[in-house]
Amino acid sequence: MRQWLVHREVSSPNWNERKLPVSMVVLHYTGMESAEAALERMCDPAAEVSAHYMIDEDGTVTQLVDEANRAWHAGRSYWRGETDINSASVGIELVNPGHEFGYRPFPEAQVEALLPLLADIVRRHDIPRANVVGHSDVAPARKDDPGELFPWEELARHKLALPVPSPKMPMIFDNPGAFFLALERFGYDISDQEAAVRAFQRRFRPRCLDGIPDGECGALLFELLLERDLGRVR
Repeated sequence: MRQWLVHREVSSPNWNERKLPVSMVVLHYTGMESAEAALERMCDPAAEVSAHYMIDEDGTVTQLVDEANRAWHAGRSYWRGETDINSASVGIELVNPGHEFGYRPFPEAQVEALLPLLADIVRRHDIPRANVVGHSDVAPARKDDPGELFPWEELARHKLALPVPSPKMPMIFDNPGAFFLALERFGYDISDQEAAVRAFQRRFRPRCLDGIPDGECGALLFELLLERDLGRVR
C-alpha cells in the first residue's frame, strides 16, 4: 500500500483475475446515502460489486481491491472497442449520493485526494488522457455517474483528463449517421444514440443534456478527434 496516497485498506472479496493489462481509469460516484453503506455493499459477496478505491468526501482514500486484480465496477460496458472494461481498468468510487439521493458538488478535499492518486495510477500504467473516463462514458444507456457536476476541468488542468476544446464555430456533420460514426470512433457505444450523445454532453457540455447532436456537439467532437489524430492527445 502506498501510504502517502491510501489511508486505509478494507479488503473486498469481490474480484477475480485480470485478462488484460490496465489501460483505463473509470471514475464513479457511489450513488448511496452514505459512505458506510457504499463500503458495506462493495464488501458484500452477494452484491458482486467492488472498486479498487473509494474516496470519501473528507478525502479519506480506502483501497478495497489490489490493482493487480479485476474489480467489479463497470458492468456491461464499452470504450474504444474494448468490452471487458473491468479487466482493462482501475475503478475509483467517489462518495456522493448521486442523482437518486441528492446529487451535489464534489468537495475540494475529495478532489484533492483524487488528483495524486489518479496521477500515480496514470503514470504507473501509462494511461492516455482519453482513457480517463466516467462510468457514463463506458455505459451511457445505464449510468449517469460521476455526473455533470464532476470537475473534469480540474483533472484536465493537471493533464489527467482531456480538456474541453474551444471550437471556433458550429460543426454540422453531413448527416446524423456521420456524427454517430465519429462519436463511435472517439470511443462511445452508440447502440443507444440518444444516451451516447447525452453521455458525451455530460462530459464535454454539461450545461445542456438534451441528447441532441447539435452544431456545438459536432464542433466539440470534431476538435477532439482532430487533436487525437494530430497526436496532441492520446
